[in-house]
Amino acid sequence: MKVEHFALQVPEPVAMAEWYVEHLGCSVARSSGEPAHARFLLDSAGAVMLEIYRNPSAPVPDYARANPLLMHLAFVSTQPAADRERLVKAGATVVEDLMTSPAGDQLVMLRDPWGVPLQLVRRKEPMLR
Repeated sequence: MKVEHFALQVPEPVAMAEWYVEHLGCSVARSSGEPAHARFLLDSAGAVMLEIYRNPSAPVPDYARANPLLMHLAFVSTQPAADRERLVKAGATVVEDLMTSPAGDQLVMLRDPWGVPLQLVRRKEPMLR
C-alpha cells in the first residue's frame, strides 16, 4: 500500500495552508469549505500530501506544548541555516538550532506559527530520490 496523506487537526487551516504554500513551497491539491476548511497540501515534488483541517467535533491538539519527538513534519532543505532564518522571519520559532547528527545529517527543529513542529533536514546521503 502507498500512503496517500497524513492529516492534522489545526486551529486555522486556511491561514496555515497559505503559510505553507508561501514559505514551504507546498501547493493546494484540494480544498473544502465549512465546517472543516480542509486543505490537502502537496510538497514541492508532488510526492507527499498533508491534510490540514479544523473539524469542530474534535479538539485541536496543543502542538506548541508537545515534544517535537512525538510528531514533526520534516522538510528537505539544501540550506538549513538560511531556511531557518527565512522561516523565523515569517513567524516560525527555533526549538533546536542547527546541529549535525552522528550520520552527518544537518537538522534544525522549528515550530510553525501554530506550534506544529517542523524539521529541516539536509541528509549526508539523501533518503528520497
